[in-house]
Amino acid sequence: MGGVDTGLLAALRTDPELQRRAAEALEAEGDRAALALRKDGTGPELAAAALTLADLRRGARAKFGERAARMYFTRAGLEQATRWPVAARRAARFAEGAGEVTDLCCGIGTDALAFAEAGLEVEAVDADEATAEVARANAEALGLDVRVRVGDALEVGLGEAVFADPARRSTAGRSFDPAAYSPPLDGLLERLEGARFAAVKLGPGIGHEWVDREGAEAEWVSVDRDVVEACLWLGEAAEVRRRASVRRDGAWHEMTGTGRARAETGEVAAYLYEPDGAVIRAGLVAELAEGLEAHTGHEDIAYLYADELRATPFARAWKVEEVWPLNPKKLRGLLAERRIGRLTIKQRGTGIVPADLRKQLKLKGPNEATLVATRLGERHVAVLCQET
Repeated sequence: MGGVDTGLLAALRTDPELQRRAAEALEAEGDRAALALRKDGTGPELAAAALTLADLRRGARAKFGERAARMYFTRAGLEQATRWPVAARRAARFAEGAGEVTDLCCGIGTDALAFAEAGLEVEAVDADEATAEVARANAEALGLDVRVRVGDALEVGLGEAVFADPARRSTAGRSFDPAAYSPPLDGLLERLEGARFAAVKLGPGIGHEWVDREGAEAEWVSVDRDVVEACLWLGEAAEVRRRASVRRDGAWHEMTGTGRARAETGEVAAYLYEPDGAVIRAGLVAELAEGLEAHTGHEDIAYLYADELRATPFARAWKVEEVWPLNPKKLRGLLAERRIGRLTIKQRGTGIVPADLRKQLKLKGPNEATLVATRLGERHVAVLCQET
């Protein structure tokens, strides 16, 4: 099921016992699992499909938890699928503003399932019949009421609320150009002009020129320090200009702002903070700095410094020990004096390659630390620190 063979999908859906045996064989036999299934008389194509499904379900646990064991996947669909906690949170926001939703480019149906679980009436649309069939299979497997049909996202009728997740992967690989999305992002946004309540899921690296729209909200989402997506909220769904949503230890935290404020600059202080990637991409470093009573060392570099340590889900923190010039030869001697043999090297704004610097430092010793290469004004410095 790397792609979708609807005949094989139908056979798997009607044979839960084969699904169970494939999962057990994969766990017990690894690369020899196909032989185990063939011994039971399963045909080669069906055995391969069952094992692929079992492998995809195993890989899907991180995104879907226990639901993964009942769901159907394609490799491309799983890669682009929204993580369940993110989809459920978005669905709750939709449920506050609408009673029904049209899910365009629904893929394997993750967001449609979350909408249905949140109590919304859902019509899911995908341009590909085979992919739509996977979405139908998932709705049935989870016992959720989702109407799935085949259609063009730029032409189908829309309900009172609309969600869209344009494909960012083709046979040529992942696309980072929004004009190459399927459908193209500019066409999709034109289609959604005037929508009462709408949102579009985007890749986390989306350029601000695509989301800086009058009356729109741009949100970046991270899960356990991994920025997983951006979302553009339109119409009545837009509440603020920028939002960073961070999931840490199973709980959600939000920071909002204009994305235009600038933090004060100054020297290195007792603590160094690295903002969460969602905060950085949303342009909310200044808002975070204000909450931490912190400042940057350079107006374009997202490290913050503060005299006091404050707990925050929006950043990691290190206790600063030394500040040195960024000179590899001198750093080698200073680190050798401190017998630092395990060193995490981070950098922003210096252009150094951490792997190359590590080779020059010739590290030896039992101690461990973090070295942050960055800029203070026009000076390049190395900050030795320990994570709190």
